[in-house]
Amino acid sequence: MSDRPNLPEFSVTELSAVLKRTVEDAFPFVRVRGEISGLKFHSSGHVYFDLKDDKAVLNAVIWKGAARSLSVRPQAGLEVVCTGRVSTYAGSSRYQLIVEQVELAGLGALMAMLEERKKKLAAEGLFDASRKKRLPFLPEVIGVVTSPTGAVIRDIMHRLEARFPRRVLLWPVAVQGERAAGEIAAAIRGFARFPQAGLPRPDVLIVARGGGSIEDLMAFNEEIVVRAVADCGIPVISAVGHETDTTLIDFAADVRAPTPTAAAELAVPVRTELIAQTLDFERRLLRSFARSMEDRRLALRQLVRVLPRADQLFAQPRQRFDLTAERLGHALRRNLEAHRRTFIAAASLLRPTGLKNRLSLGSERTRMLTLRLVRSHRVRLAGFQSRLGALSRVLDGVSHHAVLARGFALVRGADGALRRRAAALVAGEWLSLTFADGTAPAVAGDGGHKPKSAGKKTPGNQGDLF
Repeated sequence: MSDRPNLPEFSVTELSAVLKRTVEDAFPFVRVRGEISGLKFHSSGHVYFDLKDDKAVLNAVIWKGAARSLSVRPQAGLEVVCTGRVSTYAGSSRYQLIVEQVELAGLGALMAMLEERKKKLAAEGLFDASRKKRLPFLPEVIGVVTSPTGAVIRDIMHRLEARFPRRVLLWPVAVQGERAAGEIAAAIRGFARFPQAGLPRPDVLIVARGGGSIEDLMAFNEEIVVRAVADCGIPVISAVGHETDTTLIDFAADVRAPTPTAAAELAVPVRTELIAQTLDFERRLLRSFARSMEDRRLALRQLVRVLPRADQLFAQPRQRFDLTAERLGHALRRNLEAHRRTFIAAASLLRPTGLKNRLSLGSERTRMLTLRLVRSHRVRLAGFQSRLGALSRVLDGVSHHAVLARGFALVRGADGALRRRAAALVAGEWLSLTFADGTAPAVAGDGGHKPKSAGKKTPGNQGDLF
């Protein structure tokens, strides 16, 4: 028996309804400031998130109709002021804020820190478009950096199997927690150092994780992970969170995928589409070839109709050949007749009497020309001899030999130089005296004495000038 029989008895549903009315009556319209965390966009169109500060967390929900009319789209990490009413959710015994309007209140501390880090890394050039590498069209090996136990790897494998099966190397890492950033960076650098232990080097890397709050995705905002992605020599696809989630590795990666499944779609083409495209190219090639052959066949038929028949084509040349052959026979006969007449005329000139007469005339003419040649030669020779005699007399007139014949002599010193004056002589000097009939040596004496009689001088005898 109860100690308080007068207390009313409620069922769980009744008590939940009373609490709901009490809360809604007490807070029909409120404005709450806080930081958005755990943001989820449901497929129904409703938006679920938490408003938090440094001491408390408040669940919030935006119904589909209100979500379409919001001027500010909710984003994780944003500090906002939400206007709405407070209500309860009996299914989990919790109270929540039914948001009708969202206004910006400023960036939260976490978002401010991430924005500052983003600016720093961007200033270093880690996000430059020039660093981006192109994805291979059909990679042989795909490296995946993610948790081995989550749904992400299964989604990726299923998508690859459906599109174009490829070899996949999984590097298991923690995607949340204190050790997650170090393991993710080590995995990216490890793949870049392949091949090792017989494992092939991946052609493309997928760094993936499922959705979560901004705190859950913080490992992919760490500087060590961003630098590992930027320095990786293998093209990297970033597939962290859902489409609305953004991390810093999205800016450093070569390609950003909105979801892990989309990353698998970016990594490989659809095999069936490639086969269909190849078959389509083959059909187009065959059609083009057939059309080209048909066009050429048609053109050939048209040319055949334009060209004359073979007998017509060669009729005129054959006629010209016959006429030319007939004219050639007549021309040969006329030429032969003309040469025959010329030969007969020449033969008539070769009779013995005529030849003798011509020989006699030729002999007489040769004799007369010979006589004229002899007379002309004698006349020219006499003229040359007369001219030569005159020149000889002129030469004798100017020659020093004529002077020597008149009693003069040439005096030369021992050095062969002429001595033209007595002052040029030196007593005792050997001299050479050239006369008309020869040369004789002499010695220069003293100019003050008379020369001694030396008798008749002959060439080769020595004499003095005394």
